[in-house]
Amino acid sequence: MPVNLTAPDPAHLPAVAGVRIGVAEAGIRKVNRKDLTVVLIDDGASVSGVFTQNRFCAAPVQVCREHLEIARTSGQGIRAMVINTGNANAGTGQEGLARARSTCQSLADLLGLSPAQILPFSTGVIMEPLPVERIVAGLPAALADASPSHWVRAAEGIMTTDTIAKAFGAKVMIAGVQINISGISKGAGMIRPNMATMLGFMATDACVSQGVMQQLALELAEGSFNRVTVDGDTSTNDSFVVIASNKAAHAPIESLASAEGQTLKAAMLGVARQLAQAIVRDGEGATKFITVRVEGGKTSEECRQVAYAIAHSPLVKTAFFASDPNLGRILAAVGYAGIADLDQNGIDLYLDDVHVAIQGGRHPAYREEDGQHVMKQSEITVRVLLGRGSASDTVWTCDLSHDYVSINADYRS
Repeated sequence: MPVNLTAPDPAHLPAVAGVRIGVAEAGIRKVNRKDLTVVLIDDGASVSGVFTQNRFCAAPVQVCREHLEIARTSGQGIRAMVINTGNANAGTGQEGLARARSTCQSLADLLGLSPAQILPFSTGVIMEPLPVERIVAGLPAALADASPSHWVRAAEGIMTTDTIAKAFGAKVMIAGVQINISGISKGAGMIRPNMATMLGFMATDACVSQGVMQQLALELAEGSFNRVTVDGDTSTNDSFVVIASNKAAHAPIESLASAEGQTLKAAMLGVARQLAQAIVRDGEGATKFITVRVEGGKTSEECRQVAYAIAHSPLVKTAFFASDPNLGRILAAVGYAGIADLDQNGIDLYLDDVHVAIQGGRHPAYREEDGQHVMKQSEITVRVLLGRGSASDTVWTCDLSHDYVSINADYRS
């Protein structure tokens, strides 16, 4: 069961003018499940994306990058997205690229668009041919289902090993105008930046110039999806797309440094963090949600380096699953994080408010039962003080349970 995460309420996902979503059952891998989603975007929208840093990236990631570059250079905007679950179309070579492009062509034909105006996304099993004929057959039903209110249906339609749909929304005032924001994500395993979402989509009706959209997408990803990890594996298909439909009645945001830009970014970052943290809360087999905060570093980069060493350690993660305060494992992870001039005598460690280690050694007042009490909680904060400077950073992760092995051992069955 996900850690303190409930199913989304459609009433909390505001419609975004200029964006409609349709979902269908195409039988891509299993019957009687939502597995095909189309997102229709009105003309004039600003669209940008951030994708996996895995060099063995999936065919749809390659096609998305191509189409976004065409949109950037030609001025021909992105008008639709097509998303399938059940098959990742990764490790499929040139045939996979052809099938991704065929999917775009088929949807473009139905909409009277150029195939370069379509962004394709796939998630699921790697190294299996994409059943493009099933996707094409399901497109009319998905288009017929299109509605501005179908955000939760879309969140359900992109799930793989997720146990719960992930969808959040927000409203904010900009220049006296109400702005709507809605987003969905999916992912439970093979989660590690850069990117760490597997799939994530956000839309707003705010007016944002195309010139600042890439910066917006990067900053949203950096503050949310690039701060989560489940198992340290960077997916072949990670994609995060941000849409501004430009339908709201306010002047276009030309700079994120402006007051309007900061207001919009803060609101969208709040939603992005909810989406990213939901992935960790629903991590495969997860029973605990763990915040790892590293303070007192020389730079935020080295703080994040230490935080990920802790968050990726199987020994640390299994100790949390067992509620075993074997906390020397955390200090060991700090030590091998790769900070060459780290002084262990400057390190303090806290579990929530329990001061475990001081100046590199066990705190005289620390009692193991206090550590165990914290580790039995469903939400835990690990706080490390490096004593090197004023920088800090935070990463969110989960524990590692028996069920993680079972889920991934049985994934293709």
